[in-house]
Amino acid sequence: MKYLRTLSIILLGGFILSGCSSKSDKAAGDNESGAQSGDRTVIPVKVMPVAMTTISRTIDYTATVLPYEEVNMAPSAPGRIEKIYVEVGERVRKGDDLFLMDRTQLLQMKLQLTSLEKDLSRLDTLLRTGSTKQQQYDQMKTQYDVTKSNVDFMEENTLMRAPFDGVITGKYFENGEMYSGTPTTQTGRSAVVTIMQITPLKVNVNISEQYYPLIRKGMKAEVIADVFKNEKFTGTVFRIAPTVNAATRSFNVELELPNRNELLKPGMFVRVAMELGEVETFVVPANTVMIQEGTNLRYVFVAENNEAKRIVVGIGKRFDDKLEVISDVLKEGDQLITEGQARLIAGDKIDVVR
Repeated sequence: MKYLRTLSIILLGGFILSGCSSKSDKAAGDNESGAQSGDRTVIPVKVMPVAMTTISRTIDYTATVLPYEEVNMAPSAPGRIEKIYVEVGERVRKGDDLFLMDRTQLLQMKLQLTSLEKDLSRLDTLLRTGSTKQQQYDQMKTQYDVTKSNVDFMEENTLMRAPFDGVITGKYFENGEMYSGTPTTQTGRSAVVTIMQITPLKVNVNISEQYYPLIRKGMKAEVIADVFKNEKFTGTVFRIAPTVNAATRSFNVELELPNRNELLKPGMFVRVAMELGEVETFVVPANTVMIQEGTNLRYVFVAENNEAKRIVVGIGKRFDDKLEVISDVLKEGDQLITEGQARLIAGDKIDVVR
């Protein structure tokens, strides 16, 4: 009996100890959970004030050389090609004959015009003597004018001439073949021959919209082709697009490019650099500019009210270990975080270390 009483006391004590242990463990777990769910640790950082810097603005783009003009020469109507006077690669001067279409219809119209000219001359004589009415003369004169207009049009569209000095880059028929008007060129257009103007040339550059106010007609641009490492060419802005492409946020600028010794050829890859003069902008240490993983989004952190504020920026020119940043939000005097920014997320509490 005494043994049973002693056993009961031992068991009761074990239950009490177990309960106290469980409460202690639970309290410890609650404290740990509270610590984990609390605010992030205050992160020490270093800062520097943002200031405007005067830089020489140069923008760099890649582009493709284009012919200054390119024309796919074709007659106004289908017909038999009588003779082609040029071959691919030949140079032509403005007004040189390119090809001749069948002239049977033209000759018939010329005979008709000659006959009308004689009839009109007779009516003119009769009109002066009062032997015919003015109305009859006017009708004949109208018929003559219409026929002459058709003859002139046929003249221009049977013997095709070069519209400018250039080089023949395409020939799609041979003598005696029928021109039907169906597409013959790589661009899906119909032509008998193609002529390009390669002196001068043209370069189209798509420039970011932020530079629109700085681009002017007559501005110079340095052009370098990778195939000619030691050669530099100078282009001149001669046309600026009046609108900005909403999809790409860029606008088109056309450069006239003198083709020295005809080294450059249409289709070549070139690099274009334009000097826009001195401007004031923000230049910051390159390591302060972060990039969002999986995107091309760039941003910096500034200290504001002991918190890290994230500001999205654009990237301009690089200067060794510094970068030009472009932002409508960033302002002069902002405290840019220069150390500790890699551990930050927006809204983190920070401690500025002097």
